[in-house]
Amino acid sequence: MERSMMATKLYRPAPRRGFVARPRLREKLRLGAESGLTLVSAPAGFGKTALLADWLAAGAGPERRVAWLSLDPGDREPAVFWSSVIASLQNALPGVGSTALELIGTQPLATELVLTILVNDLVNDLAAVTRDVDRDVWLVLDDYHTVDSQAIGTGMTYFLEHLPPQVHVVVGTRSDPGLPLARWRARGELVEVRAADLRFTPDETAAYLSDAAGLDLAAEQATMLDQRTEGWIAALQLAALSLRDHEDAAGFIERFAGDHRYIVDYLVEEVLEHQPEAVRDFLLHTAVLDRLTGPLCDAVTGRDDGGAMLVALERANLFVVPLDDRREWYRYHHLFADVLRGRLLIEEPALIPLRHQRASHWYEAHGHVEDAVRHALSGQDFDQAARLVERAVPVLRRSRQDAVLFGWLRELPDRVIRRSPLLSVFYGGMFMASGDLGGAEQRFDDAERALADRALAEREAIDRAAAAGAAAGEDMVAVERATASSGPEGAAAAELEMLPATIAMYRASLAQARGDVAGTSAHARRALELAGPGHHFARGAAGAFLGLAAWAEGDVQDALETFTQALASLRAAGNLLDELSSTVILADMWLAAGRPSEARRLCLTALRLAEARGDSMARASAELHVALSEISREAGDLGSAKEHLQAAAPFVHNGPITESRYRWFVASAVVAQDEGDVDGAIGYLDQAEQLFRPGFFPEVRPIPAIKARVWIRAGNLSGAAGWARARGLSVANSAGYMQEYNHLTLVRLVIAQHRAQPDTGAVAEALGLLDRLLARATESGRAGSVVEIRILQALAHDVLDQRSQAVEALGAAFDGSPEPEEYVRLFLDEGPPMMKLLRDALRDAPDAATHDVGAAAHAQRLLTAAALRQKSTAQPPTAQMPPPHPGPAHPGERPASDVDPLSEREQQVLRLLDSELSGPEIARALFISHNTLRTHTKHIFTKLGVTSRRAAVSRARDRGLL
Repeated sequence: MERSMMATKLYRPAPRRGFVARPRLREKLRLGAESGLTLVSAPAGFGKTALLADWLAAGAGPERRVAWLSLDPGDREPAVFWSSVIASLQNALPGVGSTALELIGTQPLATELVLTILVNDLVNDLAAVTRDVDRDVWLVLDDYHTVDSQAIGTGMTYFLEHLPPQVHVVVGTRSDPGLPLARWRARGELVEVRAADLRFTPDETAAYLSDAAGLDLAAEQATMLDQRTEGWIAALQLAALSLRDHEDAAGFIERFAGDHRYIVDYLVEEVLEHQPEAVRDFLLHTAVLDRLTGPLCDAVTGRDDGGAMLVALERANLFVVPLDDRREWYRYHHLFADVLRGRLLIEEPALIPLRHQRASHWYEAHGHVEDAVRHALSGQDFDQAARLVERAVPVLRRSRQDAVLFGWLRELPDRVIRRSPLLSVFYGGMFMASGDLGGAEQRFDDAERALADRALAEREAIDRAAAAGAAAGEDMVAVERATASSGPEGAAAAELEMLPATIAMYRASLAQARGDVAGTSAHARRALELAGPGHHFARGAAGAFLGLAAWAEGDVQDALETFTQALASLRAAGNLLDELSSTVILADMWLAAGRPSEARRLCLTALRLAEARGDSMARASAELHVALSEISREAGDLGSAKEHLQAAAPFVHNGPITESRYRWFVASAVVAQDEGDVDGAIGYLDQAEQLFRPGFFPEVRPIPAIKARVWIRAGNLSGAAGWARARGLSVANSAGYMQEYNHLTLVRLVIAQHRAQPDTGAVAEALGLLDRLLARATESGRAGSVVEIRILQALAHDVLDQRSQAVEALGAAFDGSPEPEEYVRLFLDEGPPMMKLLRDALRDAPDAATHDVGAAAHAQRLLTAAALRQKSTAQPPTAQMPPPHPGPAHPGERPASDVDPLSEREQQVLRLLDSELSGPEIARALFISHNTLRTHTKHIFTKLGVTSRRAAVSRARDRGLL
C-alpha cells in the first residue's frame, strides 16, 4: 500500500564492494538474451543475488531495461505475486500492465486472463519503444523459492510460454521451481546457472580472501580454505570474518571442517560471540524485521542508535544490504537473517511477539498500514490487527484492493472478525465474490449481531460516564459527545455509521444474485429507511436496487420512475461518476420500453458531461460509449457502433475494473458477428463471462444465451441445443421476464431446427410460448420485447407455411413499437427468411386494412438497409483494391493518386447513388437528413471531378470504387 515500502522490493541491488569479477558467469548469463528463462538455482549463500547485481551493472545501457523484484513469503498469494511482478515491470516500461493490475483486485482471480492482458501490453509497449532502438527487458525474480507453489507455477508457465522475444525472465532461487524445465531444456529455451557454476574456483577464492576480505594468507592456506568450503561463498565470507579475530589462522583453517549445513551455525556463533554485546543484541532483536531503518530499529529495541548501528554494520560487511541510494533502508542477508531468527527463537522466544507488536505500532504511527497489519498478525496482536484493518477499509474499498483486504481477513481468527461488524460485512463480501452466497449471508448475520453488541456497550459506557458526570456536575451532552469521540475516526467512523444501510444493501445484492426479486426489493426498502433523509448516496443506492428489482420483475414503467429518482439522489450526493455510469442502466430500461431514441438522448447528454470533466470521468465515458455502440448497432449504423467501441477501448484495457466492464466485450462480440467473425465473437464472449459478476444488475441478457444466438446464426445447432439442455429450457416453460431472453433464444433454435428437420409440433408449442411472452410484455409496457416477439411469431408462422399470419405478425411488429425506425438489426439478423417476409409485406401492404402504408415504408427501409449492408460487405475496402493505372482516365482529370480518398460515409452514399433510390430515400436509408446527403454528394462530386450523379457512378466504376 505504501509506495516507499514497495520500492524497496523493486530496488536493484548495487554491486557489492570487493565483488570478485567472474567473466565466465557473465558470459553464461549473456546467453539468456537468446532464451525466455534464465534459472540461477543454488542453495543459500552461493552468491546468486550478488552475481545478478554485478552482471546487470556490467551490461547497463540503453538497450537493457531491468525490472527487479525481491520476493518474500508475503508474495505467496497469486494476486499479490502478480501485482508485484507488474509493479516491477512498470519500472522498466512505465504504465505497462495497468489493466491487468486492476483485474487482479477482483475475486476470484482470473489468472490466465490477467496474464493474457499483461502479455498483450508488453507486446504493444515494446513495439512502441523498439521503433528506433532495439531494447530488451529483463525481469529478475530473486528468491523465487519463497513463493513457489502450484498456483503461481501454473501462472508462470503460461506467462513464460507466451512472452514476446524481447522479454527475458531471470529466476534466482534456492531450489528448482515447479516449472516444466525439462521441456524448455529440450527446446533450448532455458539457460541454467547451478551451484557447481557458482562455486568459487581456487583462483576466485584466493582473490576474495586477499582483495575483498583483506587477509594475508599463504597460498596453501587459501587453497585449504577453498577445499574446506567447497567454493561455498557464504561459508567463505563467514570464515573470513572469523579469521579477522584469530591470531592462529592456520589452526583455525585446520579445524574448519564439516558438512556445510552445519557450518553456518558454527560460523555465526563464532561471529556473534566475537561481536560486542550491544551489536549482538541489536542483531538478534531486529531479526524480526524484513526491512531496517534507524527509527524503526529504535522503536523495536528501545535504543536510540539504530541509524548509526546500521551504518556500522554495513561498513563492517556484516550481512546488511542497502535497499535505497540514500542508505536509509536496509535488510539482512537472507541466510544471516534466518540464523538470527533461529537464535532469537532459542534464546528469547518470549520477546518475538513483543518485537513484532512494537514494529506494528511504529508502522502505524508512520502511516504504513500494510506493514503495521503484517507485524500485528505476526505478533499475534489480533485486536490491533483488526483495528488497523477497520481503519484501512475505506481506502482499500476506494482503491479496489480487494485482494489485500481479503488476505488480511483470512489471517485473522474467526472470533476476532465476528466481534467486528465492519470486518464481518466485508468478509461476507469476500464470500460473495467467491460465489459462496450461504457463507456471505452468515457473515452478514454476524455483522448485525456485532453491531448490536457494540451499540449496547457504547450505550452502557455513555450511561456510566453520564452518571459520573452528573455526580461531578458536568454537562451530560458534553459527556456523551466526549464518549462518542473516542470511537473510530474519519472515514472509518462514517463507514460504521452507515453500516446498517450497507448491510441491507449487501443483502439486496445477495437476493438479486439468487434471483429473489421480492427479497431484493424488501432489503432495498430497508436500506432506504436506514439511510435517513440526508444520506443521499445511500438513498440513491437503495433506490437503484428498488428500480432494478422492478426491472427484474419486468415492470419497466415502475423501474424507470424509481431508477430516475435514484439517479437524482446520487446527483444530490455529489456522486457524479455513479450517476453518469448508472445512466447506462437507465438507458437499458428505456430500450426495454421500446424507446431507443430516449436511451440515445440520455447517453449522449451524459457523455457530453462526462467528457467535459476529463479523465476523472473516463470510466463513465467508456460505459456510455459502449451503450451508444449497442444502440447504434441496432439502428443499423455499424460504423458508428465501431467508433464508440474504439473510443471506449483505452479505458477497457487500462482503466479500473467495473461491474459492467464485461459489456464492452459483449458489444464487440455482436459487431464481430455482424462482420462474419464467428470465432472472434465467441472469443469476446468468453472474456465477457470471465469478467461478469452476478448480483449487481439483473441478468436480463445472459452471456451464454448470447453465445447460443451466435451459434444459431452460424449454423451450430448442436452447440445451441447443448446450451438449452444444460439450462433445462423448454417451450412449455412459464413466461417470466428474467427468462425472456433465454426463451426467445430457444424459439430461434426451434425454428432453425425445424428448417433442418421439420417438427411442426415443436414450432406450434413455440408459438404458444410466444403468445404467453407477448401477453406479459404488453401488460408490462415492454414495447422493445413486443417487437422481438412479433418478429419471431412471423418467422414461426413462415416455417409452417402460414403466409398470411406471418405477414400480419410482421406488420404488428412495426405497429407495436413507438419507434419502429430505430430497429434494423433485430430484423436483418434473421437473414434470408426475413428478407422474404419483408418482400411479402411490401407486396401485400397496399391491400392491408390496418398497417398498409406504415408496413410498406418500414419494409422498404429495411430491404434498402439490407441491400446497402450486402453491397458494403461484398465490396473490399478501397485500401485493398489494386492501385489504379497512372495518368488521368479523362481529359483534365487529376491522377488517381492525387484524388482525396472518400470517407466511409461517402462510400456508403456512393454505393446508394448506384441504385434506383431517390435522394430522400437514400437519406432515410442512411438515417441522415436530406441536407446532409446533399453535402456528402457535393464532396463526392468534388473528389471525383464530376457534376452529376450518373457521372459520379461512371467515374467510380472506372477507378474500381464500385
